[in-house]
This record gives sequence, structure tokens and C-alpha cells, in this order.
Amino acid sequence: MSLSELARRNEIPKQFLEHIMLDLKKEGWVKSLPGRSGGYELARSPDSISMGQIIRLFDGMLAPIGCVSVNVHEPCSQSVSCRFRRVLLDIRNQTTKYLESATLAKVAALTPVSDPEVFQLSFYQGDGI
Repeated sequence: MSLSELARRNEIPKQFLEHIMLDLKKEGWVKSLPGRSGGYELARSPDSISMGQIIRLFDGMLAPIGCVSVNVHEPCSQSVSCRFRRVLLDIRNQTTKYLESATLAKVAALTPVSDPEVFQLSFYQGDGI
């Protein structure tokens, strides 16, 4: 798909998308096709690229806070006695497990989320979600 078409479909500036595609190309996930009808295509199977890998590439970590991150660890003076850290570690582990199982192939097969799903207040009356 051409960069222009990809930018149009996703409603993002072409120049911004160019930077993203260069990062994806560096990772070996996409390859560029030269010529007038060129563009980009996946260089690897969509089953071999996970959402976890993509988030780590662009955000650096999956952990909700640095004290439970492996890649971007931030020491904390309270880590020895902090009980909240246990909950945040569990969140990190569950999030990582889910995002590593969510491959591009699986994500592509999903249906889009509707607003009623987002605004369904099923957790503690939706406060703070």
C-alpha cells in the first residue's frame, strides 16, 4: 500500500507516518516496494508480530509504572515495603501476557469497538475509567 493511501485511510499526516514506517522497517516488520506503484507491505507474517512488541517499540515499556518495568526500570525508595507494587506487577504481567498473544493477524480479525461498549459502566460505576 502506498504511504499516501495509508495516511489517508488512517487520517494521519503523511510526514508523521513516514517516521513510523522507518521505525517499522528498521525492525524488519515492513519492507518498502520501489517504483510508481510501490509502497509498503509486511515483511513478516502478521502472526509473528505482537501488540506487545509494537508498544515496546514506540512506548518503551508495557509496565504501568517504572518500578515494575524490566526495560525501563526506575528504582523507588519504597519498593521493599510497597504493597501497591505487587498489584502493579500483577497488572504488568497480565497486560504483557494479553498483548503478547494479540498478534497483528488476531487484531485484524477483530471487530471495531462501539461507543456503547466503551461507555458501559460495569466496573465500580465507571468512576475513573
